[in-house]
Amino acid sequence: MADTRMGRFGRALAAPFRWIAGATSRAITSLPWASGGPARSQVSTERALALIPLWACVRLISEQVASLPLQLYRRDGSNREPLSYIPQLLWAPAAQDDLFTWLQKCVLSMCLRGNAYGLVTARDDLGFPTMVEWLNPDDVFVDEEFPTRPVFYWQGRQVPDADIVHIPWMVLPGHVKGLSPVQVFARTIGVGLETTDYGLSWFTNGGTPPGVLKNGSRTITRDESEEISDRISARIRSRKPLVLGSDWDFTALQVSPEESQFIETMRLNASQIAAIYGVPPTMVGGDSGGSMTYTNVEAAANELVVLTLRPWLVRLENKLSTLMPGREAVRFNVDAMVRTTIIERYRAHGLALEQGWRNLDEIRALENLSPLPPGAGGDLYGPQRAAATIQPPALEA
Repeated sequence: MADTRMGRFGRALAAPFRWIAGATSRAITSLPWASGGPARSQVSTERALALIPLWACVRLISEQVASLPLQLYRRDGSNREPLSYIPQLLWAPAAQDDLFTWLQKCVLSMCLRGNAYGLVTARDDLGFPTMVEWLNPDDVFVDEEFPTRPVFYWQGRQVPDADIVHIPWMVLPGHVKGLSPVQVFARTIGVGLETTDYGLSWFTNGGTPPGVLKNGSRTITRDESEEISDRISARIRSRKPLVLGSDWDFTALQVSPEESQFIETMRLNASQIAAIYGVPPTMVGGDSGGSMTYTNVEAAANELVVLTLRPWLVRLENKLSTLMPGREAVRFNVDAMVRTTIIERYRAHGLALEQGWRNLDEIRALENLSPLPPGAGGDLYGPQRAAATIQPPALEA
């Protein structure tokens, strides 16, 4: 199976070169390839990822989105009917990637470059995509001269619009490409990188001395000073008692103003980067700026979904839904993020049964249990289920 899929992927990747025979082409030298990646004076994506708060934001968003279950629905006006089958694009979307890796690649590209570009490599009999490979944004150029009819180039060759899946993050009016957060906020990210480099250089070169040893009764030579310093350092490292004589006075130094400012700068930069991605600052080493706390894990998860993940989920849902046939739509199940106790979960199931918006089979599916046997009432809702449990009175003989 793997060899077959790889063969299909290889043939699909060769397809753009066949498109050129009947499509408009451009010389590679005429394309502004520098626009695909950062300029020398800007912060590169790889270097930006070395900044811990940025890495934490990108990791948090991409892993949370990729770990949420995907559900398929059929839209009928205001109604949504859950579908039991899963199309190939939602379980084997690429030649080498499972769904988690595939979604994470997409979100990572959006977080770091502001755009995710996918190449359709396989379709079903009706022409709907069954496999999409995410491309390196450095290899993609978008001609935005006419925003209503953008032209996509991959590795210097024009790709038909139908074979490109483009998901931008934040787009300005009159443009097609999304803004790259690493480039737009290069100065803020650069401050964090420079602060990190400064801290590394500071502590590598010794930083602030751990203390001052002073003798008030005599003046010592340089050699004596080095010898005394080595002896005191060895004693401190061995954690043995320190015995002083001849009017020695030892004073341990506190955190220097430079180190204190370094710590504050790192915390401030973490809060700024968290604000760029809409992530709660306390989750990435920043300062919340107040004493806001959460009563439980569920409240923290709800804030993360509403304030941080929801815009990303909507973008992915809208684009993936356009790749589905007919009225089918894709939705992420954000309830999977909330981990409640068994008592709370069973209480919620009981309310769902009483109010009639879930049946026993649906609840059993949530608990990874098989449906009830046919005729056992597992598919009945609220009043139907209650009526089925009422037995008519027995007739007297």
